[in-house]
Amino acid sequence: MTRGMRHSGFLALSAALALAAVWAFAPAAGAQQPAAKKKVLMVWGGWPGHQPKETVDIFAPWLVEQGFDVEISNSLDSYLDAEKLKGLSLIVQAVTMGTITAQQEKGLRDAVRGGVGLAGWHGGLADSFRANPEYELMVGGSWAAHPGNILDYTVNITKRDDPIMKGLVDFKMRSEQYYMLLDPGVEVLATTTFSGEPMPAIKGVVMPVVWRKLYGQGRVFNSTLGHVASDFNVAEAKEIMKRGMLWAARVTGDDPLPTNPYRPAVSR
Repeated sequence: MTRGMRHSGFLALSAALALAAVWAFAPAAGAQQPAAKKKVLMVWGGWPGHQPKETVDIFAPWLVEQGFDVEISNSLDSYLDAEKLKGLSLIVQAVTMGTITAQQEKGLRDAVRGGVGLAGWHGGLADSFRANPEYELMVGGSWAAHPGNILDYTVNITKRDDPIMKGLVDFKMRSEQYYMLLDPGVEVLATTTFSGEPMPAIKGVVMPVVWRKLYGQGRVFNSTLGHVASDFNVAEAKEIMKRGMLWAARVTGDDPLPTNPYRPAVSR
């Protein structure tokens, strides 16, 4: 055998081995590739009295356990990257009494309107940006007061057959009882009734505590529970928030049915 023949044979053998290696590591025809993880952006900041970092840290590890790719940020500039936001399943915000630029707000609202879920608790979502009415429209409500400050009150489950509330019963809280200005187009899942202390004029007022809505194509979930991190030691408060985030990320449940108490009764 000539040197040229031996060389040609060696090249052919090398090519065959290389091709075999490619076949060995290539996915089989029709094999399903692992699904990309759903992505969550958690943004915290604003008034430190609401313990935004501490409350985010309660839920971030749990979201990872559920299979989400979680990013935590303490800058509203996270809302400026439109392409990145489009790839999210959920934004969780814990920012109270903050200020947001027009560009930051547009980035957030455009993302939710386009289908990204939005969820939050207490003042971190419904008392974030008091000077921004379009933001408040997106959330579906805004904080007005917490008469009596820290007190004992009851949370009443109003949609017991809903996946977010299923299996839960009325429960007690000792925290701020939020009095809200609310969009009647939200779907209310839980309420609380004011005792009238220390404001007799609001005795008997039934106020939504947990609601959800659509903003464009995006699902929005809000709970007014969670003044400080220890509020989530109440198992029901923590479970509602977990389930609400999964709903907003379109992992569970259906789109909301607005409560709208002002809709005229249908005559028969």
